[in-house]
Amino acid sequence: MASSFLQIFVLSLALWLVWRYFRQVLLKSPLDKLPGPPAQSFLSGNLKQLIAPREGWKFLQTLTDSYPGIAKLHGPVGHRMLYVFDPVALHNIIVKDQHVYEEAAWFIKSNQIVVGPGLLGTLGEHHRKQRKMLNPVFSIAHMRRMIPIFNQVGRRLVDAITKEVSGSSAAVEIDVLSWMGRTALELIGQAGLGYSFDPLVKEAPDDFAAAIKSFAPAAIGLSFWRRLLPYIPEWGSPAFWRWVVELIPHEGVQKMKSIVDTMHQRSVEIYEQKKRALEEGDEKVTRQIGEGKDIMSILMRANMNASEEDRLPEEEVLAQMSTFIFAAMDTTSNALAITFQLLADHPDVQTKLREEILQASRGEDIDYDTLVSLPYLDAVCRETLRLHAPVSVMFREARQDMILPLSEPIRGVDGSMIREVPVPKDTMVALGLLSSNTNKAIWGEDALEWKPERWLSPLPTSVTEAKVPGIYSNLMTFLGGGRACIGFKFSQLEMKIILCLLLAKFTFTPSGKPIHWNLATVRYPTAGDEKKASLPLKVGLYKAANTV
Repeated sequence: MASSFLQIFVLSLALWLVWRYFRQVLLKSPLDKLPGPPAQSFLSGNLKQLIAPREGWKFLQTLTDSYPGIAKLHGPVGHRMLYVFDPVALHNIIVKDQHVYEEAAWFIKSNQIVVGPGLLGTLGEHHRKQRKMLNPVFSIAHMRRMIPIFNQVGRRLVDAITKEVSGSSAAVEIDVLSWMGRTALELIGQAGLGYSFDPLVKEAPDDFAAAIKSFAPAAIGLSFWRRLLPYIPEWGSPAFWRWVVELIPHEGVQKMKSIVDTMHQRSVEIYEQKKRALEEGDEKVTRQIGEGKDIMSILMRANMNASEEDRLPEEEVLAQMSTFIFAAMDTTSNALAITFQLLADHPDVQTKLREEILQASRGEDIDYDTLVSLPYLDAVCRETLRLHAPVSVMFREARQDMILPLSEPIRGVDGSMIREVPVPKDTMVALGLLSSNTNKAIWGEDALEWKPERWLSPLPTSVTEAKVPGIYSNLMTFLGGGRACIGFKFSQLEMKIILCLLLAKFTFTPSGKPIHWNLATVRYPTAGDEKKASLPLKVGLYKAANTV
């Protein structure tokens, strides 16, 4: 009897899972009226084209040029997806109806496992409560107080690169990406956590830093398994699931477990040190790295003083540490790397920018107000973040049936005019961030050209009237709405200070090696046929630097 019941239960569960996964394939969908590219295969649909490291760029450009802001894509095994860069549709997805178009379930669950219940691992009201506590931490007032930390780390970077290039009369080839990665980690360490990962001027082993740098490669190898997480039942204690994970005979899973264990252990140590310092008073806090001006110290102090209703549990405060690191490291470092490559490829822009920086600094550190008011520096940063957004596509899932309005009617495959799109529950929506930033209907025929000068005069009405819902400069680079990048001011500040310090001291020219930027969660460069991420440029001392 018990055996029959178990067989019925297992069969029913299997049928439910099959129906849950394949109902979108079996049922007719209103999305079939939308134009879109044919599937590459039934198994992968268009998904491989959308995420292919080298060929994916052409596919994204085809979607941007060939479809009017929205297209139907084919997901794996017959699932239907949407690709969206229409500004009105984007506004509805990330602002107006953001509670419906949530992050994918696999994304949230995997982030909860890896970094805990921080901003990247929470949804809905839970997420909004965390944002409410964190928003003041990233205020302009706090960013001003971080300038000395940024300058201190930046000067160490200048010293380190000077040692590499000063022994030669000619420019020396260095891996700019490596230096930007190390610098970004140290900046988020000191300004974000009040912790030093890397002295920059010499190699110093740090297990926390090693775990962070190993995370992205390990995560790529587990991409398929991460997508299965929503189908795993949520019963059993954490200790039980830890035991289950330890039994999995998969090298990638065990590597990720080791990385997560190291990060959690070190995060707890740093958190407890800060907690004790805050309890002992301001004098103890000021003796720590960052002198209590780092983001975590400010957050912990604010949380201790918050009302019971607004206060975050300790595990959620702790989870923000890893969240800050992953959100701030590769995105900003890779954006800086591509900025130096563009400046190397456009020496006239590099010269003009250097002149602006030298005139503003006159051999001294540039203060916050001057830094944010340099027009050409700002134009170079904005144009780079427009045309080369670190993140090209983000995904959302419709949690219920919705109607998605469009800015202009489009013609369906049956010839009818479509003014709004019915979106069935569980539809995966790909947000075309890069497509929005390079849409010729908004940015003009020169949308694919890197032209910093476009930001030195008023933007065309096609841009301002489009009302792109991005939080930054009519761009989708930092997203918008309740899940916009909370640290975008931190990222801008980091980019501008590093550019000022390095351009005042060094010149940058191409290495002669072909550089390929690869499409990924965060775009990254490789040189020639190498698989390892790198960006070699020739760097020399700027001879006039000491005469200013």
